Amino acid sequence: MTTQEPAGGPERDDADGPPSLPDEVWERFIADSEQAIRDSAPKEPSARARMVTARLRELDEAAARQAGGPARRRFGRGAGKAGRGPAGGSWQPEGWRTGPVRQEANGRAGRRRRGAGVLGVLAAVSVAVVAVSPGWALSHLPGGLGDRFTDRDARGAAGTAPSLPPETARPTAPPAAGFPGVPTLDRPFAGSPAERYADGAEGITLPEATAVGSLSKDRVAFALRQARRLLVDANLDPVTLRGGHPDESFEVLEPRQEDVAGLLRTALREPDEDHDPLWMFSRFDPDEVRLVGDVVKTRGRMTFEAGRRASVVVHADYTFVYPLAKAGPGATEVTRTIVRRVLDLELSDPSAYRVTPGRLVVTRFDQSTGNSACGVHDGYLHPRFAGDAPAGPTPTGPATDPYDRSQDLDPDRPVECGTATRT
Repeated sequence: MTTQEPAGGPERDDADGPPSLPDEVWERFIADSEQAIRDSAPKEPSARARMVTARLRELDEAAARQAGGPARRRFGRGAGKAGRGPAGGSWQPEGWRTGPVRQEANGRAGRRRRGAGVLGVLAAVSVAVVAVSPGWALSHLPGGLGDRFTDRDARGAAGTAPSLPPETARPTAPPAAGFPGVPTLDRPFAGSPAERYADGAEGITLPEATAVGSLSKDRVAFALRQARRLLVDANLDPVTLRGGHPDESFEVLEPRQEDVAGLLRTALREPDEDHDPLWMFSRFDPDEVRLVGDVVKTRGRMTFEAGRRASVVVHADYTFVYPLAKAGPGATEVTRTIVRRVLDLELSDPSAYRVTPGRLVVTRFDQSTGNSACGVHDGYLHPRFAGDAPAGPTPTGPATDPYDRSQDLDPDRPVECGTATRT
């Protein structure tokens, strides 16, 4: 088991200025805009065009006089049939004025296309601005959208970051840096990948059960539910977190397994280096710290396979992130402790083995902790705060990322106090 201490809090990006865009984006925007303006600007008609326009006007007026009415244009619906004489109000032969009308329509379409081109360039520039600095871009929109974007880091309308989908396989790499920010009482997971983790027990999802060996589908489903029950009570129940006795966990564990159940009972009663309840339970001293809010973030997965003793083995690998503040009145600084637990739990067929029906045998339990004091074995996790003076032994172990779930916990790793690269 290893404990780790933080190397420091996340940095905050407070740049407020407008974003800088690549020169080629601005040059393209200026060139396309100037060309579109030149193409769409009104042009002085040529002398020939003015002469043709005047001649058409004279012919229309003559046709109108012969018809006994004022001059008028008849296009579209209700226009006179092409090829009819002046009495019909239309003197032009079929198709005679189709060309200019089509050209006028094509001119309008061309202007629309040029206008669309300008809008396309503007859209490209806007996308580039948002990509470079979304907070600055949205801060200039009406209605204060930018403030909400900057403060909430593009979170949903409810003010929370969009949750990640359930973890179904081991990640291939550590999570990227979380949303920018420093944890506060209102946003205790700011600046952490955990801001997108599920809330509490919602993050412990069960795979679909199937029959395994001599155990039916229902028995496997029961084993999965019992494993979830243990994880919730040991890592999320408020009584357990405040240092109380995790009664429900002992209703799940096999009582005959003295090297686990018996060890944990001793550890809760008289904790020391060889009997540490933190090996299975997450516990904080209520006189030292308090949980911020009522949410613990959870990320992990559960799988199962056939065991060697007419059993199903449930493998659980979960990370729990606890937001904490000091217990004293008026404390506002927030820190986080991260605990990753790996458990193998076995449910055997009671008709084949001497076991307590419905209880789980622990075949592996391992844990790693980010941000808890080294060398303290009083049964509690002791998070470090940025304002704390150095205390306890100096960490000698490697620096590790407590959010990295891409590797299994090596059961043969050295037991030494390391440093957490982030909390």
